[in-house]
Amino acid sequence: MLEYTFAYEDLEYFLLVLVRVSCFVFIAPFFSMTNTPRNVRIALSFFVSVLLYHALPRETVAYETLLGYFVIIMKEALTGLLIGFAANLCSTVVTFAGQVADMEMGLSMASMLDPATRENSTISGIYYNYMVLLMLMISGMHRYLLKALAETYTLIPINGAVFHRESLLTATLGFMADYILIGFRICLPIFAVMIILNAVLGVLAKVSPQLNMFAVGIQMKVLVGISILFLSTSMLPGAANFIYEQMKHAVAVFVESMM
Repeated sequence: MLEYTFAYEDLEYFLLVLVRVSCFVFIAPFFSMTNTPRNVRIALSFFVSVLLYHALPRETVAYETLLGYFVIIMKEALTGLLIGFAANLCSTVVTFAGQVADMEMGLSMASMLDPATRENSTISGIYYNYMVLLMLMISGMHRYLLKALAETYTLIPINGAVFHRESLLTATLGFMADYILIGFRICLPIFAVMIILNAVLGVLAKVSPQLNMFAVGIQMKVLVGISILFLSTSMLPGAANFIYEQMKHAVAVFVESMM
């Protein structure tokens, strides 16, 4: 018969570890995919918390009332959410790139439900999203995120988070600017070819006004856009690597803003 005893303060400490881990898993990329069963995410949060609970040096959490313990729980939840948000901010850039590409190709109305996010997304956005998630699993980036979460307990111990609002706001605004820049870098081949194609169609419309360039242009944009999307697939590993580097930098900046 298995018997395991623990003190009441050990349970309190474990719950605080579980709160930060579960909030991180709830919002972090790859772990927060909605097509992943909730039981799997709950089990992952629990077992990661158990491992961290036994690996971390034990610290005394000082509080006087139940309200004080609730404040500590909210601090841990916000810490996990901000760390996961920093990683998720860089991973969703591919959806923005796909929306821009489909707008240029004329496929922006052909939206569909993305099972990973449960949101309507364009065809190219879903394609980019799944390709980047596939390379995230191949490169082991999901293991890096768990290691980064474990290291945050050394930099930000339990009840040790200090939220610097100016630093967090500056980091968020900076990465939102990079968000747009990275998105345009990913869809730049399609965007550039569509500009050239629009210029060619404009010249043809002046040379041959009897042709219906609107009907011809729609078909040519779709055909050329899908062809460029296929040819630029070899560039996705480089774009994914750039996104992962930005993800590491974003997590580090957000952690520094809470130290």
